[in-house]
Amino acid sequence: MEDFEQPVLSVRHLNKQYGQGCANCSGMSAERLLKNYCPICGTVYACRDITFDVYAGEILGVVGESGSGKSTMMECLYFDREVSSGEAFIHFYKSGKENLFTESSQQKRYIRNHLMGKVYQNPLLSLKMNFSSIGNIAEKLISAGNRNVGAMEARGRELLEHVNIPVYRMKEAPKNFSGGMQQRVQIAKALSNNPPLLLLDEVTTGLDLSVQASVLDLIKTIQRELQISMIIVSHDLGVIRMLADRTLVMLDGQVIEQGLTDQILEDPQHGYTQTLVQSLL
Repeated sequence: MEDFEQPVLSVRHLNKQYGQGCANCSGMSAERLLKNYCPICGTVYACRDITFDVYAGEILGVVGESGSGKSTMMECLYFDREVSSGEAFIHFYKSGKENLFTESSQQKRYIRNHLMGKVYQNPLLSLKMNFSSIGNIAEKLISAGNRNVGAMEARGRELLEHVNIPVYRMKEAPKNFSGGMQQRVQIAKALSNNPPLLLLDEVTTGLDLSVQASVLDLIKTIQRELQISMIIVSHDLGVIRMLADRTLVMLDGQVIEQGLTDQILEDPQHGYTQTLVQSLL
């Protein structure tokens, strides 16, 4: 039985900076920065002291304007970028006692291949556009140690059917697909090894409204059926309202407000969140 009191993922004091810092910005004092930028030494503090938990079967939304640090945080969580400092623990990895950020590159690959999936805003970052769709899924399965061709093909077929890719297009390359279909192939690939945690970064940006709706509906269906935990990043509070149980609001690399999504929408406390909510009305 799943322990719903134990976070699937715990992140503590995640920091990511570009630059060495100086006496002016040491300690990342907000009063000395222009937004998240030090005007003296040019250091950018992309993520500042980010702390949160994600629980079993929960969708955590992260919302904020461009440049707020949302995508950088996701890149750090999936080891696409090295953190400057901080800790992250997954309940299913070494009993949740080892800081993921300090693990070896080999262990990080294991975590990416078995315990996390990620869906990128740009499918080019995840998919090999000249491979078949089912081949892209097989690549992820092979990375996790699978070698049974029949089993991998069956799993790929099952996943692509689950995300509504027609059977007759399974061996077609994603370069021939629409943006919405490419996102569906990404989602299938990310789910291939049944990870307990799925990261989704601006997955509907640039898609037509009708396609956005179908992708969001698919995400909600997957979460309900698989009870998988998700972090979904968006600059669109409408997306967050539809999907997220709880929400973090980010601005200039910091979490400025967090709580149940309904609370954030109905009674925002921070001025920036109030402006964001008013823009929805």
